[in-house]
Amino acid sequence: MTDPWQECMEHCVEVTKQAGKMIREALQKDISIMEKSSPVDLVTETDQKVEQLIISSIKEKYPTHSFIGEESVAAGAPSVLTDDPTWIIDPIDGTTNFVHRFPFVSVSIGFTVKKVIEFGIVYSCIEDKMYTARKGKGAFCNGVPIKVSGQEDITKSLVLTEMGFKKDPEHFKISMTNINTILAIPVHGIRSPGSAAVNMCLVACGAADAYYHMGIHCWDMAGGAAIVTEAGGVIMDISGGPFDLMSRRLITASSRAIAERIVQEITEFPCGRDDTEG
Repeated sequence: MTDPWQECMEHCVEVTKQAGKMIREALQKDISIMEKSSPVDLVTETDQKVEQLIISSIKEKYPTHSFIGEESVAAGAPSVLTDDPTWIIDPIDGTTNFVHRFPFVSVSIGFTVKKVIEFGIVYSCIEDKMYTARKGKGAFCNGVPIKVSGQEDITKSLVLTEMGFKKDPEHFKISMTNINTILAIPVHGIRSPGSAAVNMCLVACGAADAYYHMGIHCWDMAGGAAIVTEAGGVIMDISGGPFDLMSRRLITASSRAIAERIVQEITEFPCGRDDTEG
């Protein structure tokens, strides 16, 4: 039986390569920066152009499919996941990295049908690493199979998270306290590469053993969720329950033991949902 979504995935890889080329070319020029919700929530003309490139190319080929794109949502489009074939797009995951030319910048695309992620593509375009995963068929980096580390002992693990300004001082305090708590377990260290999608791929290929985050979005998670799952990793909600793509939070890890230990150690704060926000 032929895979009905394989052609979609192959087209997605080609579009993602074009998007990565556009990003690399933009890095050679002056970057025009705008602010969204706060002085540290940045968007550039390149974010918008890359999303337009991706959506227009996919729409031309698959006109009946649905889209959730970071910049489209910022401009007022709805962020609602339905049963329709849906492309969930972050044109530049790591915009702050892009602005500073810090080399972890990715294009992230996840494709869902009936709310299930069928495949994910993350292209870390400065590194020229193309991560791909099709449900049930494994995860790859530049065509080479990848696997999580399999580490089960959190005291021997490298943990990823992100830190930055939060408008709510209590949320900021919890976020910093969680980092202290994880470091004090102890773990080998904490790193913050600055791109949620890249973070998930680093867990998927065994370079890190866990990644947790509260306050991100479905477009940050959709591509990487497929890749880390197909690489043999664990993905769950911060509470320890099932992963929910629209919940704005997740833990990914090389093993259930490490994921569940992080659940025990960290404190949650409310961060809303993508499908209920204006």
